Amino acid sequence: MAESVEPYLEPTWFVNSDAPEIVALAREIVHTSTDEVERACRLFYAVRDGIRYTGYNLDLERQAMRATGVLAAGQSWCVPKSVLLAAMCRAADIPCRLGYADVCNHMATKKLIAFLGTNIFYYHGYNELFLRGRWVKATVAFNRTLCQKARLAPLDFDGAHDSIYHPFDLEGHRYMEYVHDYGPFADVPYDAIIAKFAAAYPRLPSPGVESELSGDFEAEIQAEAGGS
Repeated sequence: MAESVEPYLEPTWFVNSDAPEIVALAREIVHTSTDEVERACRLFYAVRDGIRYTGYNLDLERQAMRATGVLAAGQSWCVPKSVLLAAMCRAADIPCRLGYADVCNHMATKKLIAFLGTNIFYYHGYNELFLRGRWVKATVAFNRTLCQKARLAPLDFDGAHDSIYHPFDLEGHRYMEYVHDYGPFADVPYDAIIAKFAAAYPRLPSPGVESELSGDFEAEIQAEAGGS
């Protein structure tokens, strides 16, 4: 029996696709388009580039990882950005689920890797959209300007092919390796993520505690990539 897509159309606490601001923005973005792939692509780019990625000031509070919280902040990291995309898609009647994977990330600042104590990023967040009868992966984490500064090709999305991180950057250096995939979720496995972070990243503060890790992530990425 084929899996039902209904759970991936419904609002949840984190993916609060029924919030008025989410519904209004999704409608504004998809506007008059009736093609589900075109609608999905519009939403993808709106979240990818409209919410700036930062690897610093990670806010692990529940509200900060909720779709409306991400939208209000205007910047976040991969897990909350994927939550916002899921909410926008569901608000536009596109089934969308959350995916998580452990990745070996070679595109991070030296400061971030030193702070975490590893270049393994646990529970990296991405999405899967149900388009034209099948699930297609999408990754909205890194906005275009960040990719340009890091000398990376931005991840595009056409609704037909999986959009996941490239193994190499534009200069042929190792960029991203997928280590483990946790599978799909209708809502954020919040407790599991927080528990894993606490075990893997001892210096990362608990939710509600301000982090000592701060700075201009884009500027530091650009400097380390040799940009001006």
